[in-house]
Amino acid sequence: MASTTALQDEIAVLEKNIAELQAQLKDAKARLQKQQWDEIDRSSDSKLSEEERKSLIKVNLKEVLNPEIMDAVLAKGEHLKIYWGTATTGRPHCGYFVPVLKIAQFLRAGCHVKILLADIHGFLDNLKAPIELVKFRAEYYRFVITALLKAVNVPINKLEFVLGSDFELKPDYMMDVLRLASITSEHDAKKAGAEVVKQTENAPLSGLLYPLMQALDEQYLDVDVQFGGVDQRKIFALAKEVLPKIGYKERAHLMNPMVPGLQGGKMSASDPDSKIDVLDTADAVRKKLKKAFAPPKQVEENGVLSFVEYVLLPAGELKYGTQKFVVERRDAEPLVYTDIKQMHKDYLNDVLSPQILKPAVTEALVELLAPVQAEFQANETWKDIEQKAYPPPPAPPKKEKKKKDKGTGYPGGPKKVTAKPDGHVEGQDKAVVDVGVEGGEKAMEKLGLEEK
Repeated sequence: MASTTALQDEIAVLEKNIAELQAQLKDAKARLQKQQWDEIDRSSDSKLSEEERKSLIKVNLKEVLNPEIMDAVLAKGEHLKIYWGTATTGRPHCGYFVPVLKIAQFLRAGCHVKILLADIHGFLDNLKAPIELVKFRAEYYRFVITALLKAVNVPINKLEFVLGSDFELKPDYMMDVLRLASITSEHDAKKAGAEVVKQTENAPLSGLLYPLMQALDEQYLDVDVQFGGVDQRKIFALAKEVLPKIGYKERAHLMNPMVPGLQGGKMSASDPDSKIDVLDTADAVRKKLKKAFAPPKQVEENGVLSFVEYVLLPAGELKYGTQKFVVERRDAEPLVYTDIKQMHKDYLNDVLSPQILKPAVTEALVELLAPVQAEFQANETWKDIEQKAYPPPPAPPKKEKKKKDKGTGYPGGPKKVTAKPDGHVEGQDKAVVDVGVEGGEKAMEKLGLEEK
């Protein structure tokens, strides 16, 4: 029988071998990823100069943090590595076209783009994605985002999808989360997530971990840049501050503006009136845009105009070969726009009115969504995942109709009496039913039937 010491030695050797194999596996995966990226056919890419690449990367952005980090990579002639993450919670809406169009520009500029399907983040954000549905919602998002990218002619082979739970649950990552938690105050973590994580009076602790993990994802995804909406700014600022404290480098951060919702304010997956689902029918799109908030001569917080600026104008390049948006008019020449400034000017002067803007936006959006919806209808796997990711609520139980007790006073109602063979009656209501001899005579007197 082996001694305790011998078993301990055997275990130590096995643990060492496992550690070495894990390191070799990690290295092999990294080399495979690099080789796959290097083998991608880029013959269709435009040959852009360094300045042209910078310009394309930065166009239509709201803000850039630490651009020098990005510039240094481009100056070396290297491919800039960017990641964009999305928490897989509510159904993706048409606002997703904004980052999708930017991703298309990143790819044209020769960037290596990773899309993080942040399933764990969706679970942490106040259970917006219940743990039972996380897997299905991540798959649903993969289908939707892929279809949106195809709709704007983005080559899917140039993208890398990464599932958060594939690396965020590993020991090294979780140890780094704890390290960040030990140097980040509750105040700073809550402040960082204020515009992203749902805030409640007695919020769960998971909401404080969310921004720490988003910062740490930059390191584990091995990127130079994180891209997201301007609502992510406080998380980006936290990442810049805390990652160097645990020995990791700072990254640059690119932010696109947030498209206002159809009713003003932020477009949100949790507010059906503020957004158009990518699978909404053409009739549903028309109804929602007809009710959209777009006051005449007002460009601020105008979700319809903003959607043109950040989605339909850039997407016009697919149809016209250049950035363009056309508004048809019944009794005049169409209005043709190639930039948002002229649209704003015409809208303020009422040359472009809501009455002609909304139909133009509606038809352009219906056309843009058509290939996405056609792909959904042709893909049975996607349909199945959609039902699992967003199961319909159970039907309310049917109310059983209770038989009304009409009592004994209605015509033909039951009487609490029993008829006997000889014709007389007995029971509680005998006096009501049995007129008796006297009663019969009195009744006949009232009817005037007595003999004259």
